[in-house]
Amino acid sequence: MSRVTAQIPIFVAGMNEAQLLALIRKAQEKDQKAQTQLINAFWVDVFSFVLKKVKDGNDADEITVNVFSKVLNKLDIYDPNFQFKTWVLTIAQNTVIDFWRKRSRENEDATAELHDVRNQFAKSPEELLISAEEQKKILKIVESMDANYQEILRMRFFEEKSIKEISEELNLSVSNTKVRIMRAKKILAALLKDSDFNPE
Repeated sequence: MSRVTAQIPIFVAGMNEAQLLALIRKAQEKDQKAQTQLINAFWVDVFSFVLKKVKDGNDADEITVNVFSKVLNKLDIYDPNFQFKTWVLTIAQNTVIDFWRKRSRENEDATAELHDVRNQFAKSPEELLISAEEQKKILKIVESMDANYQEILRMRFFEEKSIKEISEELNLSVSNTKVRIMRAKKILAALLKDSDFNPE
C-alpha cells in the first residue's frame, strides 16, 4: 500500500472510467484516503494550470488549495457524463477569475479613495485636484486626528502607497488595512464638513 501514493499519477493516467468513478464515489462518502488520492492525482495538473494564469508560485499554491477545497465540497454534484479532469479545471478557471476580480477590486478601491475625497470638495467636476493651499488645510485637520488615522492617511493619500504596502508596514492584514483607511476617510470627511473648509 505504501507504493500506491508514489504511483498515483501513473495509476490515474491508466485508470479506466469505472475505476475513477469508484474512487470518486469513495471520496463522496468522505473516505479520507480516497479524497487524498484524488487530490494527489490531479494536484500537478491544477497547479500547473493555475500557475500559467497567475505567474506566482505562492498565489498558485494558495489558489490550488482553494480549488480542491471546492472540488471536495462539490463532489456530490459532479456529473459523470463530464470528464472529471475537465470538471476540476473548470472549477480552477473560475477560482482564478475570482482571484483576479478580488485583486482588481482591491486595486480599484485603493486608488479611488483619494479621488473621492478630492472630488467631494472640488470647485467643479473638472477640478479634480485640490490646490496646494487647500491641501495644507486638509493636512492641518489630519494632524488633529488620532495618530493611527494620521499615519494611514499620510501613507495612502499623500505618499500614495498601495494597500499591500501599507498593510506590510503596519503589520496589518489587507482587509484590516482597508477598513482602517475607510474609517479614517469618513472621519476626515466629517471634520472637513464641520470646519470652515470651503474651496469655493
